[in-house]
Amino acid sequence: MPAFAAIPDGGSGPGLVVVQEIFGVNDYVRDRARRLAGLGYLALAPDLYWRQGPGIEIDEAEEGGLERAFGHMQRLDREQAVADAGAALSHLREMPEAGGRAGVIGWCLGGMVAYQLAARYQPDVAVIYYGSGIDQMTDLAGAISCAALFHFGDSDTYLPPDTADRFRALFAGRGDVEFRLHHGAGHAFDNDRAPMFHHPQAAAESWQQTCDFLARRYPP
Repeated sequence: MPAFAAIPDGGSGPGLVVVQEIFGVNDYVRDRARRLAGLGYLALAPDLYWRQGPGIEIDEAEEGGLERAFGHMQRLDREQAVADAGAALSHLREMPEAGGRAGVIGWCLGGMVAYQLAARYQPDVAVIYYGSGIDQMTDLAGAISCAALFHFGDSDTYLPPDTADRFRALFAGRGDVEFRLHHGAGHAFDNDRAPMFHHPQAAAESWQQTCDFLARRYPP
């Protein structure tokens, strides 16, 4: 399975599996991996579309790009994708440069995969941006034992409006599970290469909150 790796300047650091959106491992995903490497993390972004063909990545702004991306997502075997991402997590944990540590961060489709990894593969930490479909997977919440950060937009039309409140209730009493609700932000608000989704204020705030969370819960 191909994967993009971004390595910290020092050559080593705690691992983070970076899980793609529906557009594949494209410039947006590579940029987020490089940002994380800049914070001191060894970031590994597996290509979850690799079983559909080599090098599938879509420019969010291209004509018809969203339709193409939905097509690939609909053909994706979700359980196999979670297993592939779990294999990437295990591989990352075994890399000597990661020091036996591996967490996960994902957006959209990747947020859903990250949520399932948190429940099934015991990562050291999880950051979940607007995970698609996680509102239908509340039964997995009790299996998540790692520190986790959830980001939601309060104008997300791809998730039911009460999703953030439902998850807060599911993790009530868990001080190591945090939630951030971003006003006026819709789905995929972090993607600065997708003009139809990007919300600059929410993107900037959520990134700072993610950096702060990782510094406290999973420091390099």
